[in-house]
Amino acid sequence: MDFKPYKTLLLSFHEEVLGATLGEFGGWIVPMVYTSVFEEHNAVRTSVGVFDVSHMGRLRLKGPDVIPFLQRVFTRNIAKTKDYWMSGPTLVLNEYARVKDDEMPYRISEDEWLVVVNAPYREKMINYFKDIIRREKFNVTVEDLTFKYAMIAVQGPKVEEVFSSIGADWVNNLHTLEFRVNCEIAGQKVYLISRSGWTGEDGFEIWAEPKYMIEIYRILLRVGVKPVGIISRDTLRIEMGYVLGEHEYGEDPTKYPPALSLRYGFGAIDWSKHGFIGEEALRAYRREGVKWIRVGIKMRKKHARVIPRKNCKIYVEDQLVGWITSGTYSPYLKTSIAQAYIDTRYAILGEPVEIEIRGKRYEGKIVDFPLVPGRPVIK
Repeated sequence: MDFKPYKTLLLSFHEEVLGATLGEFGGWIVPMVYTSVFEEHNAVRTSVGVFDVSHMGRLRLKGPDVIPFLQRVFTRNIAKTKDYWMSGPTLVLNEYARVKDDEMPYRISEDEWLVVVNAPYREKMINYFKDIIRREKFNVTVEDLTFKYAMIAVQGPKVEEVFSSIGADWVNNLHTLEFRVNCEIAGQKVYLISRSGWTGEDGFEIWAEPKYMIEIYRILLRVGVKPVGIISRDTLRIEMGYVLGEHEYGEDPTKYPPALSLRYGFGAIDWSKHGFIGEEALRAYRREGVKWIRVGIKMRKKHARVIPRKNCKIYVEDQLVGWITSGTYSPYLKTSIAQAYIDTRYAILGEPVEIEIRGKRYEGKIVDFPLVPGRPVIK
């Protein structure tokens, strides 16, 4: 049977009303671009943009054993999270300390949590969670909300001005990673709004039923917020050093380094915590050290338009020292950039390297994240 990708809840609105160019990402048909990647990317970095991120999986976990269950599957200690706060991002590992998914949990109450999972892994993670619940006898139910609520992200340095202009000043009082449920924005019912995002800019993510979300979109567009497609979301996340499944991580230990090599940071791994799946292997890597480490790559100005792509090889003095995991041209930095794994013996910030692209080698240098200076890092 041929696989048919899912369609996001607002897809016809994006295509028929906003004129988006559509494409497939993570098993979903999504808006790829509206005007140009450069315009959309820079709107988020300098003003405000709105993304439809309804392709992300949204799960509700309920029951008296939710916290013990999440402690079992997540590398982060979520036990001290307060009601209406997010705890993350965090990792779900397999027994080899490779990453199954990086996720964001939201605590509504002790017995009720929400979890956002990455689009390609929604069904995998639902089945995995249910298997752990059944096997280890946790009293937890898993409900898929992905097809009930649309989800958007409103991101950019002027985001507070936008919400003030539509009469929703109260959301500006939310702290980073704080959220509210069952509220109203500009006269529209909203299931959830959180101060969070995946761009490195200030912003909010909103969940709402499609009929309300379309009206929220219209209101945002009227006050000058620019619609932004999935391509710009990728260029923005690469600038920040945010990871993407099947690029920076995956479950196969023959293809991907262990979670420790990600340098994920943000407290995603809590070493004071015990009992999570993959802990034994992860601690072994911590004791013994890792061979590969994730770093940023910035191309030299004379090669600014030469884009390193996934699996391009990296050399130092003709010695193969690593490979590219994600690459793009940065509209904001005006040069090509990438994420890569480098042999730890060669992973020295500022050191020049050569990247092999279509049989030729081009000069770049090893840099740290974020590649865009002055951007906040979620903690």
